[in-house]
Amino acid sequence: MITKETVYQFVESRIGDEDLFLVDVQITADKRILVEIDTDNGGVSIDTCIALSRYITAEFEEEIGDYELEVASAGVGQPFKILRQYTKHIGKEVEVLTKNGVKHTGVLQEVTPDGFAIETTKKIKLPDAKRKTEVTENVRFTYNEIKQTKYIFKF
Repeated sequence: MITKETVYQFVESRIGDEDLFLVDVQITADKRILVEIDTDNGGVSIDTCIALSRYITAEFEEEIGDYELEVASAGVGQPFKILRQYTKHIGKEVEVLTKNGVKHTGVLQEVTPDGFAIETTKKIKLPDAKRKTEVTENVRFTYNEIKQTKYIFKF
């Protein structure tokens, strides 16, 4: 029987030396194997997805017969799942949703194994001021206090 761990280990060994990295592997109850990959620079080409799909099919030929295999790029606008996705997006605008339901939008400034920081801009009214003033601040988060973080794709 094919397992998430065996697929994960195989894919990691196939792409370990490349710009690619594995984001997630899922095996669903309805017999679908979903492999999600990404790159450090830019997006994943369809040719890369096809090639990886062929490698997986060849490796697990007997076990994969009853399964539907899907190899895809990590979607734009989808929540980050691993630390490397955070690192990839340093300097880019992200949206952070905390577990208590508060949304923060800002530029991802720093990523560590324990958390990350974004730079946000707010307009506030300072004492004795007639107009609101734009203020920039860094907001820090730990991974266990957030529900999700997404890259904000702008045209």
